[in-house]
Amino acid sequence: MEKRSFGRTDMRVSVLGFGGAEIGYDQASADTVKQLLNSALDAGLNVIDTAECYMNSEELIGQATEGRRKDFYLFTKCGHPDNSYETPNWSPDSLEMSIDRSLKRLRTDHLDLIQLHSCSEEVLRKGDAIATLQRARDAGKTRYIGYSGDNNAAIYAVKCGAFDSLQISVSIADQEAIDRVLPLARERQMGVIAKRPIANAAWKYSTKPDNWYHLPYWERLQELDYDFLKDGMSKAVEIALRFTLSVPGLHTAIVGTTNPARWRENADLLSSGPLPAEQFEAIRSRWKAVARPSWTGEI
Repeated sequence: MEKRSFGRTDMRVSVLGFGGAEIGYDQASADTVKQLLNSALDAGLNVIDTAECYMNSEELIGQATEGRRKDFYLFTKCGHPDNSYETPNWSPDSLEMSIDRSLKRLRTDHLDLIQLHSCSEEVLRKGDAIATLQRARDAGKTRYIGYSGDNNAAIYAVKCGAFDSLQISVSIADQEAIDRVLPLARERQMGVIAKRPIANAAWKYSTKPDNWYHLPYWERLQELDYDFLKDGMSKAVEIALRFTLSVPGLHTAIVGTTNPARWRENADLLSSGPLPAEQFEAIRSRWKAVARPSWTGEI
């Protein structure tokens, strides 16, 4: 598994990382997660990313990886202590308690990266939330601090200079950041994580999905109408994932699953490396021709 230097940090991250949302929301069993993560670690994965609000994801990861902490980089996020995006809490006290809870749940004495989880530009500009993460870093609770989010808030997070990393939506159905945000992040030598790198595989739905998380990408893909999405699921996932990892300045893409075999399958799809330049540019050109102004980064 290819590894890339993660911006200005001392980490070299696997290009394919594990996203911990699905195991929490889909109520994966502890045995399944243990099998999944240990087989992925054995195969070369070294990035695990989760968040306090992904149900019991942190606990599952902590249980599954106990005894292997030196084998991977551990990232989590804070700001939604009640498992709901509708009730964030960016107060210093809440964030401090969240970080301490995450350390306990993940069964570790330190994180490699703690990220503010999709807070607004207004919250970032106030400075208290950023200062809380900086204190956690100074106290040795995390090695680095980052921002996870999109659009204008992401631009401010990059420009303010406080963060070591950025986690942002980049995919065949979400390309705004490629022009608006990632060049700025490259200039500042930030580590960049792609979330939702295969656009939730939203093309798998033959009819309009009810799921709010998949719907925006499904609608966009109907209009983008990429030819390669008609070549079967495996080939479509391969092209989509290789596209994301071909974006300049991007270091790792996190993909979630509850299937212990899936990570190895996805890793195998990357064996051919980045997309040929002509194929990459064809996808970019299609986006530029079709994308609407409202197609901004999906949180």
